[in-house]
Amino acid sequence: MKKKALIFLADGFEEVEGLTVVDLLRRAEISVDMVSITGNKKVTGSHGISVEADVLFAEADVAEADAYILPGGMPGTRNLEACAPLIDVLKEANEKGKLLCAICAAPLVLGVNHLLEGKKASCYPGFEKDLHGALVSYDPVSKQDNVITSRGLGTAIAFGAEIIEALLDKDTAEKVKESIIY
Repeated sequence: MKKKALIFLADGFEEVEGLTVVDLLRRAEISVDMVSITGNKKVTGSHGISVEADVLFAEADVAEADAYILPGGMPGTRNLEACAPLIDVLKEANEKGKLLCAICAAPLVLGVNHLLEGKKASCYPGFEKDLHGALVSYDPVSKQDNVITSRGLGTAIAFGAEIIEALLDKDTAEKVKESIIY
């Protein structure tokens, strides 16, 4: 059965972190929906680049996903954090052991909602205090149990590859990295 991921976009998201992950997962033939939490399919990133999401949050089939992905960026991360329905989805996904992925500042969304307790987690410098209960790591990408976190834009390819490996296998992740000359 084909794996499915959802990446949640809020105004102010870091464009490279979001779109790199979407691109890599689609290259691995993982179904990825870009989900707007804004109520509008057009979402504008932190650097003024607008993207059209595939679906609005209210219309997304959130229960069927295998992975839930949060790009960083400001104020995108704070907008994700303020979206109560998204937090409910993340908590339910965590209870079911589904993959929770966040990069840059976005691991704070998991941290402040106590979804990183006892788990290794990386984040953008300065957000460590928001990783409540996590084992803070300075690795480019950290994976423990059902959580993958990463430090920032420069680690987006490694982050995407780690998600591919978790959803499919290491061989597929390596093939995708090789295909983009990583």
